[in-house]
Amino acid sequence: PGDLVVLNGWGTGETHLGAYAQKSRVKGDWLVPLPAGLNPDEAMAIGTAGYTAMLCVLALEKRGLKPADGPVVVTGAAGGVGSVAVALLAKAGWHVIASTGRAEEAEYLKSLGAAEIIDRAELSAPGRPLGKERWIAGVDAVGSHTLANLLSMTKYGGAVAACGLAQGMDLPASVAPFILRGVALLGIDSVMCPKPRRLEAWSRLAADLDRDRLALMTTRVPLTDVIETARAIVDGKVRGRVVVEVG
Repeated sequence: PGDLVVLNGWGTGETHLGAYAQKSRVKGDWLVPLPAGLNPDEAMAIGTAGYTAMLCVLALEKRGLKPADGPVVVTGAAGGVGSVAVALLAKAGWHVIASTGRAEEAEYLKSLGAAEIIDRAELSAPGRPLGKERWIAGVDAVGSHTLANLLSMTKYGGAVAACGLAQGMDLPASVAPFILRGVALLGIDSVMCPKPRRLEAWSRLAADLDRDRLALMTTRVPLTDVIETARAIVDGKVRGRVVVEVG
């Protein structure tokens, strides 16, 4: 029957139709072999969001950052990227600060490994060019003022991996964190990411992501509910990951 493979990114479902098809013809270079230890259901629960979260974790690691250096903050923590990022970082030994606008998800985030929960309102308003140092690293899926505040509160030599724009595409920040604290802003592209990095990310997901926590953050919907579920995701009413059952 052929090899088990994973496809995400490359405009699938956007510029290339067939994301919810049972069969689809795509470029072979887009495909990544399903890593040993992951089954297809788990791979789809991880999806593009979980893969993006791992790209963020890898970027922070390649920057030389480690749990002993200080806390890490994750914005949009109850969402898809955020949930997987919290689980991955917590398992790796980080003190994870989870930022969310949904107070009712505090226990859920703690069950994924978050050590602290903060209200996103602390980060979403216009802030100072340079704030009090609070964390050494960050994973941001929000952008705009939230990302600007993350950068302004990052400790000397720290870094923030930016992968989303839920609040906005703008970045109303100053150069102060970069030139006074040596902070790095790490851009994460999951769509056109080169294959070697994809292989590394999926391999690490197979090895590092706790399966019980993955199951906890995953819900399933039939294909008929895709449009309704997508609207709920945009409205911030869905937590974690959603698997669409197309069969």
